[in-house]
Amino acid sequence: MAKGKKQYTEEFRKTITELYNSGKSLAALSSEYCLSKSAITGWVKKIKPVTVDKDTTITAADYQTMLKKMARLEDENEIIKKSTVLPL
Repeated sequence: MAKGKKQYTEEFRKTITELYNSGKSLAALSSEYCLSKSAITGWVKKIKPVTVDKDTTITAADYQTMLKKMARLEDENEIIKKSTVLPL
């Protein structure tokens, strides 16, 4: 862990983002909870829903998770392809 870097629980982050989304200003949250404005905006961006299509929305964090899973599955597929190639 970096020196001086605080770790916040996911529940605390959600609470702060809910307060922000309910109309509390960034400056007020920053001073009240002794948080940097950039930390709060980062948390808000991660939780902000993104519309994928007409009926589906996901968060930026969900999207990043899906990208990591897709990369892992592609790696696994390459390993399987290489192991099943028959020598001539």
